[in-house]
Amino acid sequence: MIDLIAFTAPPQAEAKEQCRRLFHGRGQAYAGLGHVNIDWWPPVVLITLYEEVDRRWLQQVDRRWLQQLAADIRDKLAECRAVMVQYRCRPRAPFEQLLGDETFEALVADENGLKFHIQLGRSQNIGLFLDMREGRQWVRDHGRGKRVLNLFAYTCGFSVAAIAGGARHVVNVDISRASLTRGRENHRLNGHDLRSVTFQSIDIFKSFSRLKKLGPYDLLICDPPGFQKGSVDIRRDYRKILRRIPALLNPGGQFLLCLNVPALDDAFLHQQVAEHCPSARFVQAIDTPEVFKEAVQDKGLKIFLYDYPGESR
Repeated sequence: MIDLIAFTAPPQAEAKEQCRRLFHGRGQAYAGLGHVNIDWWPPVVLITLYEEVDRRWLQQVDRRWLQQLAADIRDKLAECRAVMVQYRCRPRAPFEQLLGDETFEALVADENGLKFHIQLGRSQNIGLFLDMREGRQWVRDHGRGKRVLNLFAYTCGFSVAAIAGGARHVVNVDISRASLTRGRENHRLNGHDLRSVTFQSIDIFKSFSRLKKLGPYDLLICDPPGFQKGSVDIRRDYRKILRRIPALLNPGGQFLLCLNVPALDDAFLHQQVAEHCPSARFVQAIDTPEVFKEAVQDKGLKIFLYDYPGESR
């Protein structure tokens, strides 16, 4: 068996209470391990498998390697009280607990002092995307006094970070009412005044007039899925958002564009902005945490910040 545990670095002592990725195989930077991620959701380690084991580990067609991996991780991380696996390669992405006497389904994760509800075992996505950690921190560091529009808000991680950083108001938009309900609970978990937060369960592409009415905004955040049947195809739909930047943002505002589609590189976003919001100016890329190593540049998550000086007269 490939010694995956040798690549898996436990968090430093001062950070063991914080959620984080321990191993990122999906970046294809480790030969033979592209189907495995390992995350730390204290006190649970979650192994995520994107392909069936017996297709990868040709000499280990039973479960011994998985059980041994779980045992090795628990031995390496003393604070671990359970090891779970999620089979993203199977229908409905089921969970299984490999080690531990306690059952963990609902957790509260800590990220840089902010709290988030995490659900293990109920749905494919559990409540927080760890690769967006630096993006959330940027919003927290730069959101003071701003009106923020958070598109495809999911469970409102960006919104929690913005309010924690002193944002004046955040409008969260997502088609999923259940996700926004979890987002509201995340704000409550952090003791935020909900009078500073608005939740809109609407189809973004059919409700731009409502978004305009709630604006204008100083910061727009767009973190869309790459594809959702009947809802979003980001190859086609990013332009629809960018064309409305002038109607949504104050002159001198900024927008943060996110993209996590390996087939679409940095140039895709830059080209979309140049064509559909030509007055915008690229400011910087926001890096993902170091553990999210990619074998090929431009394949991983992109987070790009742009200034919007306003349309030329």
